[in-house]
Amino acid sequence: MSNKQTVYWIVDKNKDNLHKCSEIKEAALWIKQGEVVAFPTETVYGLGGNAMMDDAIEKIFTAKGRPSDNPLIVHVASKEQVRMLVLEIPTLAEMLMDAFWPGPLTIVLPSNNSVSQRVTANLSTVAVRIPDHPVALALLEEANVPVAAPSANVSGKPSPTTAQHVNHDLNGKIKGIVDGGKTGVGVESTVVDCTEAIPVILRPGGITKEQLEHVAGPVKVDPALEQEGNTPRSPGVKYTHYAPNAEMYLVTDYPQRLQMIVDTYRQEGKRVGVLTTEEAVSNYEADLILTCGFREDLETVASNLYATLRQFDEHEIDIILAETFPKQGVGEAIMNRLEKAAGKKVI
Repeated sequence: MSNKQTVYWIVDKNKDNLHKCSEIKEAALWIKQGEVVAFPTETVYGLGGNAMMDDAIEKIFTAKGRPSDNPLIVHVASKEQVRMLVLEIPTLAEMLMDAFWPGPLTIVLPSNNSVSQRVTANLSTVAVRIPDHPVALALLEEANVPVAAPSANVSGKPSPTTAQHVNHDLNGKIKGIVDGGKTGVGVESTVVDCTEAIPVILRPGGITKEQLEHVAGPVKVDPALEQEGNTPRSPGVKYTHYAPNAEMYLVTDYPQRLQMIVDTYRQEGKRVGVLTTEEAVSNYEADLILTCGFREDLETVASNLYATLRQFDEHEIDIILAETFPKQGVGEAIMNRLEKAAGKKVI
């Protein structure tokens, strides 16, 4: 089902009293009434719907083409709203909220079943966060309902970091897009399960394991992160995600072997792209060479990653060969996204 015209609101994130602006009020009203609206967060653009309404959640799944057994993150404007959705907030979860909210951290807590079961994928838990973006916070405050919001893209494709990415994927499929400019972090939030004695990372993201342990002590990593096909305990971990149209491979031996592979594919008549870093760009000759930052600045690499993957599609590249990054700090999240994008194909 298509909304013949998607409304487009441009909002200056630096404007005072954002919740009072007419664009935010209109977008919030649509969300309250059960429509879905895309909006910026500090990580990526989200596709928001009223988490209490089954119909609204169905519209999210339909627009994205997303499997309905994948849980959604609920976005709220305050910790008080979280208390209305959960059975309890354990002490460690409270510590993490105080340290990292608003911010790119999603916390999984025992649900009191007040949100739609479509949101939780019938799990006994609910994933919640407060985003660190003035437009998102203004929208959530004005809507005054919990908002379920996966990334605002066609399921499986690179997540959107600009409103233009959202418009490309979902124009005509959703009620509206709030354009608040480019997002900052660029990869999704870290998801941490706080229903056990020791917190468990279900998805790496904008907050690193080291940062979490500094606040909460020991933190485990879910072994299911390395296994495909399990029942997902977290959004964004079950299926191939973040994938461009081109076939993609990660290459651990670069630049020499990577260039040899480029040459082989080009001899077969393929258009080949290379994903590399600023300091290594001169090592390669290919049909398209794109960089997402300097290897020593992984925060910038993360911020630019999805937009760079989308550029390969714009140039109709057949094969993408990507360098790998150290799995340290935010590099863990970068490699998680690259491995998903490549379907774990490593050369």
